[in-house]
Amino acid sequence: MIKVLFVCHGNICRSPMAEFVFKDMVAKRGIANDFYIASAATSMEEIGNPVHHGTRNKLAQYGISVAGKYAVRMERSDYQKYDYIIGMDSWNYKNMLRIVGEDPQQKISLLLDYTDSPGDVADPWYTGDFDKTYEDVVAGCEGLLQHILIK
Repeated sequence: MIKVLFVCHGNICRSPMAEFVFKDMVAKRGIANDFYIASAATSMEEIGNPVHHGTRNKLAQYGISVAGKYAVRMERSDYQKYDYIIGMDSWNYKNMLRIVGEDPQQKISLLLDYTDSPGDVADPWYTGDFDKTYEDVVAGCEGLLQHILIK
């Protein structure tokens, strides 16, 4: 089983969007049973809160539900649990390294590293633009899935 953890600052916008988009992608390919997919935050401020209404509404447009998802914090032990730990931006990357200590197995990367346009996933908490975030997340998830499948 391939284990993927998506990470952002609060685990209410970008990382749950990536979690559920990726779950939808693998389900549509009939390979969902080959994956364990989750998401987490690097901070504590949103822990226990539901997915942001902007993310919920955007994913609902594509028939994707986030029901039952509440923000959780990334833990040091997640490094051993997951094969891929995927951050949404460079700030998340620094905080993920702070949480796990080091990355000797090179499990930590950024979602858009798997695209032709590496960089940060747009943060709708600040931009209010869930459409752009969705575009970034879909592109990154497609690239990540292709990377995993050819590996």
